[in-house]
Amino acid sequence: MTYVFDFADGGMHMKDLLGGKGANLAEMTRLGLPVPPGFTITTEACRAYLKLGELPEGLLREVGEHLLRVEQTMGRRLGDPADPLLLSVRSGGKFSMPGMMETILDVGLNDITVTGLAATSGDDRFAWDCYRRLISMYGATVEGVPRDLFERALAAHRRAAGVRTDPELDPAALRALVEEYKQIFQDHTGEPFPQDPATQLKGAILAVLRSWNTERARVYRRAEHIPDDLGTAVNIMAMVYGNRGPRSGTGVAFTRDPATGARGRYGDYLPNAQGEDVVSGSRDTLPLQELAHLDPPSFDQLTAAMRVLEQRYRDLCDIEFTIEEGRLWMLQTRVGKRTAAAAFTIAGQLVDEGVIDLDEALRRVDGAKLAQLMFPRFDLTGDPEPIVTGVAAAPGASCGRAVFDSRRATEASEPVILIRRETNPDDLPGMLAARGILTSRGGKTSHAAVVARGMGRTCVCGTAIEIDDERPQFRAVDVTVREGDLISIDGTTGKVYLGELPVRPSPVVQYFEGERDAGSGPLVAAVHRLVAHADAVRRLGVYANADTPEDAARARRFGAAGIGLCRTEHMFLGERRALVERLILAEGAQEVQEALVGDVRELHLVRADAERVLAGVPGIPRIPIGTMIEVPRAALTAGDIAGPAEFFSFGTNDLTQMAWGFSRDDVEGSIFPAYLRLGVIDASPFETIDRRGVGRLVSIAVKEGRQARPDLRIGVCGEHGGDPDSVRFFHEAGLDYVSCSPFRVPVARLEAGRAALPADT
Repeated sequence: MTYVFDFADGGMHMKDLLGGKGANLAEMTRLGLPVPPGFTITTEACRAYLKLGELPEGLLREVGEHLLRVEQTMGRRLGDPADPLLLSVRSGGKFSMPGMMETILDVGLNDITVTGLAATSGDDRFAWDCYRRLISMYGATVEGVPRDLFERALAAHRRAAGVRTDPELDPAALRALVEEYKQIFQDHTGEPFPQDPATQLKGAILAVLRSWNTERARVYRRAEHIPDDLGTAVNIMAMVYGNRGPRSGTGVAFTRDPATGARGRYGDYLPNAQGEDVVSGSRDTLPLQELAHLDPPSFDQLTAAMRVLEQRYRDLCDIEFTIEEGRLWMLQTRVGKRTAAAAFTIAGQLVDEGVIDLDEALRRVDGAKLAQLMFPRFDLTGDPEPIVTGVAAAPGASCGRAVFDSRRATEASEPVILIRRETNPDDLPGMLAARGILTSRGGKTSHAAVVARGMGRTCVCGTAIEIDDERPQFRAVDVTVREGDLISIDGTTGKVYLGELPVRPSPVVQYFEGERDAGSGPLVAAVHRLVAHADAVRRLGVYANADTPEDAARARRFGAAGIGLCRTEHMFLGERRALVERLILAEGAQEVQEALVGDVRELHLVRADAERVLAGVPGIPRIPIGTMIEVPRAALTAGDIAGPAEFFSFGTNDLTQMAWGFSRDDVEGSIFPAYLRLGVIDASPFETIDRRGVGRLVSIAVKEGRQARPDLRIGVCGEHGGDPDSVRFFHEAGLDYVSCSPFRVPVARLEAGRAALPADT
């Protein structure tokens, strides 16, 4: 089996084998873009390693053969004391998992090669800066040395030198820092920092493969519904340097705004820095447009590459690049993560540009994104005064209690805003638990911003707030915010407010309510267009659960075709309740109550009663008589029940409770959070249909019910009818309709259309 591929031997359609990053590096190489030479260890190698507990036989030999080709291309050799080749080692699964797995840069530096790098570059400071980066990355990633030990040492040297940023440290300070880092490494591991470049490379490869199964990676995959058995590729390429002085730098670029979808060139640039400095958010970046003034030729070349990539991928592209002494290098590209608003807007734009058709546009959005767009926004009519303004990194309006620790965010019983200097992958559980994220550092391409956009969380970055090291609080100008204080963050404007702000309806809800027309802005226009196309292609009917005139009217405005569930018991609340209770408790034949159905004989009895009542009402039209399927036995005997039943309506809430054997009220606040955290379940079965269990009951009932009665009409009336993943299942299972709450009707319409599309080729 071949475990290693040169970049030149792959392509964008090989993501299963090469991972997203490797496939895209290969595609950029094929397109003739300036990619450093390198190769990819496949996901098959990762799966073999995870199964065996060791590197598969022959892998290191293949790595050596491909490394030799990189050395020949670069004219440098790994470990050469005079002119060393250095390597970067990066992860890259099939699906983008920003910041969740590992990266090690500058592999190949040691006490000897660092002097060779200094001599060939003519820059002592650059060489020692690279060496200290390698020791800290390798120590933390490969050997598990706590990152904050290195961070504290770096901060102490900045204070001693009287400087604010890392690039201001002189060569002597960096040499001293390297020695301190090596001592930290040895104190923690009991071994000196490895001087053999081959040992460093093997350790880095192992660390990346292991990172597939770190806790943060597993948590992210559960949140994004990414399978655990895919594995990660390992991408190894020649190092290029953005930290070689003022004519060098690194950045992240987007071919369209990932927050709004607006056309143009967006991103961040950081002079005299390596890529980790940008994505970590540890240093304040410049807007990408500043590169046009700092280095016009590189900016023009980058702009041309962005056009090529967007045309090739037919979508928003996210690009990482480095400029080394005026030479542009492309380090990565991928289809960029975006907000819900950007997803709809970009899909509409690409249809207008003739790049994709409406079917493809509908595939690129989903019901979960539409649901995000329907949440309210802050009402700023009172002109509230923000306490601080930062970078609008991920749109939305979120309010919660200030929390400064990821663990405490996961334990909070109230909505929280997670506040950090900058986030790192270890903060993921807290980011998932929080309503919004607020950081003092970083920009639109920082870890906090990228992850928040992907998860649909509100995020404001780069606020320059002063976070207290001693107590959980921050200061913004003349305001101090302590843990537990209520704050509101606006990810659309970047503004942060003290207290809880009032909210107003989203423009998308106003459109569905008829208060805005379809042409009121690009977002509403895109939503209108794609929901209308979904209506045109979907097979599933979409009804509403409504038992009041107000609910029924809203459901109709939101596009429901009718009422799928009307709970008559809701008519007898309030002042009528005493009358109903008296009737139920009355003695005699009237006290007999029939139970919703588990056996066909029950249905025969109930149907006979219903037919007698209907026969006694003159002039009434023929009314079909069917049954709810809420008991597992009813699903398993659906062939019998379909005889006297003209329709089935699955009550999936009760069916789920009975199939799992517990009460929803008992488990959702106690057992399920632990199950989700431990990976026992990927989602609550009350939110998304349990395909293997409850879903199988539904499929059996549909198949056997239709065998007995081909014209049997079948639907679902539980809230699963408005869940995007569940709607897709109900389409596949052959149901005729779904019914959900009025507010979720547009989501069900959109997802029913997506489910009906042919497979994307």
